[in-house]
Amino acid sequence: MTIPNLITILRLLLVPAVVLAMLQERWDWAFVGFVVAGVSDGVDGFIARRFNQPSRLGAYLDPIADKLLLVSVFIVMGFIGQLPLWLVVTMVARDALIVCAVLLSSVMAQPVEMKPLFVSKANTAIQIVLAAVVLGELALAVRLDPLRPALILLSGVLTVASAAAYLVAWLRHMSGYGESSKPDT
Repeated sequence: MTIPNLITILRLLLVPAVVLAMLQERWDWAFVGFVVAGVSDGVDGFIARRFNQPSRLGAYLDPIADKLLLVSVFIVMGFIGQLPLWLVVTMVARDALIVCAVLLSSVMAQPVEMKPLFVSKANTAIQIVLAAVVLGELALAVRLDPLRPALILLSGVLTVASAAAYLVAWLRHMSGYGESSKPDT
């Protein structure tokens, strides 16, 4: 077990703590837990690269920990009325569709390697900033208008764009017209 993997496991354990803090309206704890999780994500990646400690387990656990935290925070924020439900549903639907596409590809003996696209990385970054802004607003009892509405809109647009980009890539892969192959004429 590598140090980066242990940090990732600790980040996974932070998810229920952050969710519980949110449900108990302990915004200070939720905000701190979210920030600690974000910092630990950077730290585990740095250690893995700097000290040559990448692992297959870490390659799976790291994105799972990230998504679990972000999806959980968004769902709770939607549930308590801090984020619009259309955004939460769009985000969760996108992630569910990606997982279903990967599973279907595997079942059909055409496993697809899902590489993060630029639009997906931008989407995740905006979602993280949005979650941090909302938690920060609640923890510090401030309003950062018009930042929150702008981030909500941008997150929605990027979520849809990311879903569309992954759908196109997946359809190309499944039809045999992947990026590395040319269509038969």
